[in-house]
Amino acid sequence: MALSGQKTVTTAGTEVALGTQQIAGPILVKALTTNTGLVYVGNVGDGTLSSSTGYPLAAGDQVIFEHVANLAHIIVDSAVNGEGVAWLALNI
Repeated sequence: MALSGQKTVTTAGTEVALGTQQIAGPILVKALTTNTGLVYVGNVGDGTLSSSTGYPLAAGDQVIFEHVANLAHIIVDSAVNGEGVAWLALNI
């Protein structure tokens, strides 16, 4: 089981899930330090994540989700093609 990873958004404006892996605990999500624009994080996953509905993260910003059952529940989008986030499971 991977305890960390990265996810990039190939096409800005198209949300993607962090993955499909079961986590069952807290995770930290951090915007890649190389990002030039904002990334948006949320948990809806219905195609509506955007700059007006997601939690914005600038390069290096981070957020902790207290309980995530599966990486598929965390959704990211970006303002710039090819930018994204790194994640780290905190239940080790």
